[in-house]
Amino acid sequence: MSASRRSGTTDELGPEEPEPGGAELLAALLDGMDAALCAFDADGVVTHWNREAERILGWSAAEAVGRQGFAGWAVRTADAEEVEARLLAAMEAHGRQVHEFALLTKDGGRVLVRTQSAAVRGGDGKPAGLYCAFSEVHAQIDLERSIALSEALFENASWGVVLVDADLRPAVANEHAARALGMGRTALLGRPLGELLGHGVEELESALSHVLAEGAPPAPAEMWVSVQASESGEPERRCWRSGFLRLASPLAEEPVPLGVAWLFLDVTEAKQTEQEAAQLRFRSQQLHRAARAAGECEDPTEAATVQLDFALAGFADHALVDLVAGVGGAGGVGGAGGVTGDGEPVRLIRVAATPAGAPGPCLPVAKAGLPVRYLEGHPAPQCVDRVGSVRASAGTAAPERARAWAAARQWPEDSVHALCAVLRSRGRTLGVVTFLRSASRTQFERADAAYAESVAARVAASLDLASVLDAG
Repeated sequence: MSASRRSGTTDELGPEEPEPGGAELLAALLDGMDAALCAFDADGVVTHWNREAERILGWSAAEAVGRQGFAGWAVRTADAEEVEARLLAAMEAHGRQVHEFALLTKDGGRVLVRTQSAAVRGGDGKPAGLYCAFSEVHAQIDLERSIALSEALFENASWGVVLVDADLRPAVANEHAARALGMGRTALLGRPLGELLGHGVEELESALSHVLAEGAPPAPAEMWVSVQASESGEPERRCWRSGFLRLASPLAEEPVPLGVAWLFLDVTEAKQTEQEAAQLRFRSQQLHRAARAAGECEDPTEAATVQLDFALAGFADHALVDLVAGVGGAGGVGGAGGVTGDGEPVRLIRVAATPAGAPGPCLPVAKAGLPVRYLEGHPAPQCVDRVGSVRASAGTAAPERARAWAAARQWPEDSVHALCAVLRSRGRTLGVVTFLRSASRTQFERADAAYAESVAARVAASLDLASVLDAG
């Protein structure tokens, strides 16, 4: 405290004089506190007044110590009796007493404060005075709001909140974040982020390191990550819209980084819907462009391959076209079966394909008329037999096994995912078009099959026209 009032032989608030240096040490300790502190003796005379009290009210310790209560200087005359009664009542009560009332500043302003008062008892157990700690009510309310906000974020927030320390390890996490990461709130604390996330963890760690060094970015970032501990057992890919706040200690003279507050919201469904809509728009535009380009082709077969070239963009790496043996004029397989009129299994002849070594345009192949030797159960004959699309995939097989899988099916060696769509025109099955993807792409989905069938219908129309012209 900045000053204290002593009687002749003993301190008003203690039976003995402090040892040499004790008063100065006590004053330094209490002056360094953030709370405003004052003390009164048994007669209500101010004996102590620290610097925070001086800051709030403007009265120095020299001006405050020795005054009788707050009357006539720190409270209005009309309020003095009530305020004094409340304060002195704490000397007879047990425990702390909390009150709120208005005090006067040195320049005549009024400050609403919240006080916490308690009796100071002497060696005989009788009240020797009281101490009073007070703070501005708005500051207290701000503190309470901050605490309430923190508790709400960590208990009831509908987005994930994780406090990451300077070593980039979770120090605190709320319930929502724990569920998103697939672990209990306690289990994930102190773990490296690489144990919690797979894909995307490098991007997240880079963002956290940047925030620690430079501060928060101006806008949230959308990050695709895979959660290691998903319910399915396989890493689950999610899109989290993330915001970051650098945390620094308010007690240090210069900011000392405590870590980063990472807030995230799962927007996976919205992003997937957005991506699907963009994909549909692109594919619709591709079909429109393909129709215009094919319309400029004099050769119907060329028009069919042009249709496939436009379809491949952003969709697949390779395309193969196999026609039913005998297609031409009135050829083809009628109805919905995959057998010829004689009851024999359908034989397929390769008529167009993209280059096997690298992506390129789909071009007609030499018309040797020899059927492709497909193994039993091959997706292409199945497609003709079912008169519907068929999907196949090597999955996550090793590269050697994937190449063997593709070679056995007469496909380019980099093929890992396949989608076969039937070619039909005027109620007849003409053949099958096969789209192939490499390991760098995802598997074909149901939505991909719908697009492939749209392309196949256009290709079939062109090939049917070509067969009619050949027959003529």
